Amino acid sequence: MLVKVFAAAIQGINATLVTIEVNALRGIRFFLVGLPDNAVKESHERIQSAFQYNGLKFPSKQIIVNMAPADIRKEGSAYDLPIAIGILAADGAISSERLGKYLIMGELGLDGGIMPVKGVLPIALKAKEAGYEGIIIPTANASEAAVVEGIKVYAADNILQVIRFLNGEEEITPHSIDIEKDFYSQQSSFPFDFSEVRGQESVKRAFEVAAAGGHNLIMVGPPGSGKSMMAKRLPSILPPLTLQESLETTKIHSVSGHLPDGVSLITQRPFRSPHHTISSVALCGGGSNPRPGEISLAHNGVLFLDELPEFSRDVLEVMRQPLEDRKICVARASYKVEYPAGVMFVASMNPCPCGYYNHPTKACVCSPAQVQRYLNKISGPLLDRIDLQIEIVPVPFEKISDAREGESSAAIRERVIAARKIQEQRYANEPGVHCNAQMPPKLISKYAGIDKQSLTMLRTAMERFNLSARAYDRILKVARTIADLEASENIQSHHIAEAIGYRNLDRENWGN
Repeated sequence: MLVKVFAAAIQGINATLVTIEVNALRGIRFFLVGLPDNAVKESHERIQSAFQYNGLKFPSKQIIVNMAPADIRKEGSAYDLPIAIGILAADGAISSERLGKYLIMGELGLDGGIMPVKGVLPIALKAKEAGYEGIIIPTANASEAAVVEGIKVYAADNILQVIRFLNGEEEITPHSIDIEKDFYSQQSSFPFDFSEVRGQESVKRAFEVAAAGGHNLIMVGPPGSGKSMMAKRLPSILPPLTLQESLETTKIHSVSGHLPDGVSLITQRPFRSPHHTISSVALCGGGSNPRPGEISLAHNGVLFLDELPEFSRDVLEVMRQPLEDRKICVARASYKVEYPAGVMFVASMNPCPCGYYNHPTKACVCSPAQVQRYLNKISGPLLDRIDLQIEIVPVPFEKISDAREGESSAAIRERVIAARKIQEQRYANEPGVHCNAQMPPKLISKYAGIDKQSLTMLRTAMERFNLSARAYDRILKVARTIADLEASENIQSHHIAEAIGYRNLDRENWGN
């Protein structure tokens, strides 16, 4: 008897339908075809053990399992449950009448328990798109799938429960959650707050400008000056995720297996801080079983690289295209996938190998050649994608010992949200542009034009400080953001002056 069970395969961060055809014929052999990997091939042993443990009979027939389409590689153990159901249905132990209504995924334990799998959210979205009545998945994945409205989510703990449900012997109540409660209740809860930061008012201001315009930022300063502390607090002042951004971010974390247990939606912007020993594949994604890298896991959030010069040059260079295009295409001989990479890039570094170049009280022991060689580890094209370059100095004792709290993240966030709303309205008719940092050159003259006084100031600054030509557009973008923070329709000279101050770490004038 030939039956069909429906499942899905993950490609990139989206799901593709997989039809599992099972035919029971005369004979005793077992065939599994359709480009399965080793984990899928091992399902035969897990299914046999699960059947035996639960008193089910494995058919004494020749079983042929075909996973179509056969040109898509099937990976992982999530096909255990649909294959097992197909085998039982082909043998007549399960009614095949209801199989066409559901998409089924789940890994089987040796005792027949159904264990969680990766990528359930994109699978649920695909099931809804394809018109299925519901999906049958492990209980541990139920909350993740239930965020998709318009499809029933049936959660099961054991294969016997699924069998009885498909035979109409037992009903399973569809799992549901309160999406609004889950989404909005946790958007303003952060482990770190800018009120805990003593001093560093100019750096806080730079972070506010960066958050308001979505600008990339780099901090240069000695050890202990607060670079990492400030970066960890950046998500607390960024605008809250929209529901669409939350779903997109959750899909990425679901596919990669980084979604915490019991979490249905990621409600706060991600903050990823990989160690400097990371490989280029781990950063950009890919591998033998392709998975999103750190750039994509930080999508709609912050990617923070601490001690930037310590990263491999090859690793840093792979970031150039994703930062510009906000997506990353990973192409290999056997596959091609595309992952989103819309991140706010924040980096920090010491000014020299010893860390004390330009320090107000400690002497640097590095030679000029050592300092230059250290800075040369960061390429010009990568710096070209960073709008704000900030020099940060240690906080004096008087500031550290001050018991008064600084301005809270909530207060800063209100100003950032107000500035972002102005930008949303401005770029409403500009596809792919949502904030000032994303402005292409053709829009800079349209939305970031300046008067003669500001133009003269900018020309003088570029000549005096030997600023590179690439700094021109960056200064105008940042000035536009500063003007938005003040709700100013036009860019004024003091906006340009502040934006110029955020370029004082350009390589050509470092230390002068």
